[in-house]
Amino acid sequence: MKRSQHRLPMTLNRNAYPSDLTDAQWEALEPLVPALSPEAAYHVHARREIVNAILYVLRSGCPWRLLPHEFPAWGTVSFYFRQWHREGIWEQILRSLRMQVRKKQGREAEPSAAIIDSQSIKTSAVRGPEKGYDAGKKNLWQETPRAR
Repeated sequence: MKRSQHRLPMTLNRNAYPSDLTDAQWEALEPLVPALSPEAAYHVHARREIVNAILYVLRSGCPWRLLPHEFPAWGTVSFYFRQWHREGIWEQILRSLRMQVRKKQGREAEPSAAIIDSQSIKTSAVRGPEKGYDAGKKNLWQETPRAR
């Protein structure tokens, strides 16, 4: 079958975009996504559609205002994205998903040791002062040892 003939699955009465959550993904994510604003008089859109719209913007890189018409209004989607960012919801979701992946891999949910890389360790003074060539000044420079 040609790619153009392949139909995407349906999601909430519309063809699904590649960035949309599958049913299994939404099942894992649903408890982590907060309820919609209690100040709203009524809820027109489902939380899943708002999350799908956010994922569409993040995946495609399009501006909020160019969100396809099948999704909720761009202002609504943008509002919830910013609100959930301010409340730390995205960090909580990522932390929870990371813990689930680590458990599936047979590891502890939380890392047990801090990772130290070469960027975070100071070099020893045993090597001596730093030397180098500054091409902009066309001269050899030498770092002076710091007074202790």
